[in-house]
Amino acid sequence: MIWRAVLTFWLGSMLLACAATARDGAEQPVQAEMRIALTFDDIPRNLGAFYDDADKRAAHIIEALGDTQAAFFLNPGKNDDYPGTEQRIAHYVAAGHVIANHTATHPQLRDTGTADYLANVDAAADWLKGREGFRPWFRFPFLDEGGKDKVKRDAIRAGLTERGLTNGYVTVDASDWFYEQAAINAKKDGHTVDMAALRNLYVESHVGSAEFTHGLSLKALGRAPAQVMLLHETDLAALFLDDLIAALKARGWTIISADEAFADPIAQIQTDVPYAQGTLIESIAWERALPAPRWYERNDTKIANELFRTRVLGLEADTTDATTE
Repeated sequence: MIWRAVLTFWLGSMLLACAATARDGAEQPVQAEMRIALTFDDIPRNLGAFYDDADKRAAHIIEALGDTQAAFFLNPGKNDDYPGTEQRIAHYVAAGHVIANHTATHPQLRDTGTADYLANVDAAADWLKGREGFRPWFRFPFLDEGGKDKVKRDAIRAGLTERGLTNGYVTVDASDWFYEQAAINAKKDGHTVDMAALRNLYVESHVGSAEFTHGLSLKALGRAPAQVMLLHETDLAALFLDDLIAALKARGWTIISADEAFADPIAQIQTDVPYAQGTLIESIAWERALPAPRWYERNDTKIANELFRTRVLGLEADTTDATTE
């Protein structure tokens, strides 16, 4: 198929560019093992622009993952709004994946009092307790760990520790939710979506984010920790996950289990930075006074929107963002 030929060409071009740099004697990145786990947020989640069946979407995600253990961070307070959610979660677990806490209803910490937020965590914990595949990890919705409110940040950290929960942090993020929403908006507006271009943009952005984070990790830590990639239970994940995994492997990444990733010593690090939101590697680099940029540039939705409009829709660039996560 055409899109596979395009993707193969892109990967080959990237590898040839690296080889050319080596031949020219330019400075080379430190060689270090590159390991990455795949994690999915916001289960259950709305269907997007391309699926009309949530069970089929989940089945495609499971198929693409194969034997790779992923982690699914759940919002069980939303289960009743999405028929069949508990069965789909059971299918993820039966396929060898693990499940963890993402709050019951996905509140943002900056808009929620400490007691109410922890009650929301507890509601999710009540649903998860005793279920097969459960791991005592907690991932903050919107990766918001308290922002500039250090009192709230520390209170939530203490509350999670009291509950036996550890941070289900993220290190690699390419804002996949943005491309999902952009595709939904484009279809609603009657645009023709170039699926090959969308696939390439999705894969390229996630591989780029992983490689950016790998380089930042070497600078901030002096080593390559196990990375944790943030994805969502989206139509685009179901469509393109197999290509993303193939692209990561082609670039030298080993796909590891979530269990292995969260056993890395980096999991013990709690940073103290002016604003607690974002990826763990970004926060570590900030605390250790590494200069910007510490954040993968395509997480700027203005940049992502321009790429989507020009490459996927064939339109002129625009600064209008898709809706927020």
